[in-house]
Amino acid sequence: MSKPRSLELPPRTRAYRLTTARGDFAVLDTAPAGSRHGTALLLPGYTGSKEDFLALLGPLAEAGYRAVAVDGRGQHETPGPRGRAAYRRKALALDAVAQAAALGDGPVHLLGHSFGGLVARAAAQLAPDAFVSLTLLSSGPTKVARSQRARVRALRGALAVLSKERVWQATRWLDSRGEEPGAADPPEIVRFLRRRWMRTRIAQLAGAGRLLLGDPDGTAALLALPLPLHIAYGDEETVWPVPDLAAAAARTGAHHTVVVGAGHSPNVSHPGELAARLTAFWDRAAEVSTAPAGAARSRP
Repeated sequence: MSKPRSLELPPRTRAYRLTTARGDFAVLDTAPAGSRHGTALLLPGYTGSKEDFLALLGPLAEAGYRAVAVDGRGQHETPGPRGRAAYRRKALALDAVAQAAALGDGPVHLLGHSFGGLVARAAAQLAPDAFVSLTLLSSGPTKVARSQRARVRALRGALAVLSKERVWQATRWLDSRGEEPGAADPPEIVRFLRRRWMRTRIAQLAGAGRLLLGDPDGTAALLALPLPLHIAYGDEETVWPVPDLAAAAARTGAHHTVVVGAGHSPNVSHPGELAARLTAFWDRAAEVSTAPAGAARSRP
């Protein structure tokens, strides 16, 4: 997950429920400053939410992009079913396709952070025409690191026998750097983290964890995608092994961004630099998507 440093909404940001063909989803929707260059749909990670992108929304909007961060089904402020079947890969992917359509701007740039990258990959494979490009942020097409698999198993096991309140009290939900929310965090951030945890469906946590543990190598599927692809992460990434991410970028020919000094959440720690890298890629991806029919489609 990401831990936002502030909950203040950027200028020109609306919080509302986006109505789609697959239900309503809580979103943060930031209008661009000046003319619009494009629209980006941002999917959060495991135990995360749309607020993980709060620091990134403003810089993206300043660069001319409408940026829409969403709570997936069962995450934070989006209600979700209790049954496990609702959190299968295809169901979550269809949600992302429906969200893109409901924004009404035509094909959008799709970004998935961490577990959100798994959902974004599946959505792009299901409906590539719905998207201009695909960005995997701190998210690989192979398994998470061994230590992270152990953490996911432990969490799923705890949720099977303990209440969410007991799990929260036992873990205080460590962030991606192993830091415990406490005295170093403003009280409103600690309250937010607990509220988000309590509102997220157990079925969503169990289902997403199951997908993370059983995710097959998707490198070949990424290579086959007819979309510009971007793999971005921090050089201090811990959830996916950095060598695996670099290898995936090389094998797929993806545009490759490494944010120096960033861990699992460059969207929080380095939003300005990340926004500049993203929007440069999106600008070039849009040029590829509007190339004349029959022209070669290389990845920017």
